[in-house]
Amino acid sequence: MGKRAMDLLFAVLGLVLFAPLMLALAIAIKLDSPGPVFFRQERVGRGGRVFRIHKFRTMVQRPSDGLQLTVGHDARITRVGQWIRGRRFDEIPQLIDVFVGDMSIVGPRPEVPRYVALYPAQVREKVLSVRPGITDPAALAFRDEAELLAKASDPEREYVEAIMPRKLQHAVAYVERASVWTDLLLIGRTLRVLATG
Repeated sequence: MGKRAMDLLFAVLGLVLFAPLMLALAIAIKLDSPGPVFFRQERVGRGGRVFRIHKFRTMVQRPSDGLQLTVGHDARITRVGQWIRGRRFDEIPQLIDVFVGDMSIVGPRPEVPRYVALYPAQVREKVLSVRPGITDPAALAFRDEAELLAKASDPEREYVEAIMPRKLQHAVAYVERASVWTDLLLIGRTLRVLATG
């Protein structure tokens, strides 16, 4: 089975299985705070093509302060949003992005254009040679990213200078070794992390 076929299979199965949960979360989000159910943000996909990712909205709707990172217990996070984030349920709608072909189940996490512009040229070419994914080794390694940033005096600088280079190392290593088998192993690791918290 090829990667795209596997992506479609997992996306369809996931959307069907999670449909009741997604409906319940959508209702909870609407009841908890004004605004749309989905958070849509520009991310950079394969070949540098920009697309708008789907995530459940977990923050209040208000003008952005320019920071495109979530730091610690961000005051913008809603009550329901905190619960959703704690279980990583905000990522479930990305199955839509997998279904339409903007993303893969496994691949380097898609970044916003602001930070992709800072990638070294060779790294950018390699990382953007594949579809971005819902999960990857970096996502598992930096599950506590928001907490790490909260400890920094300058969260964005910490992200750009310390965290992002390490995430890119994971991304490059993934691209160089990617196969259906490695993807299945990463999906298994991700499900285990979600199940155990």
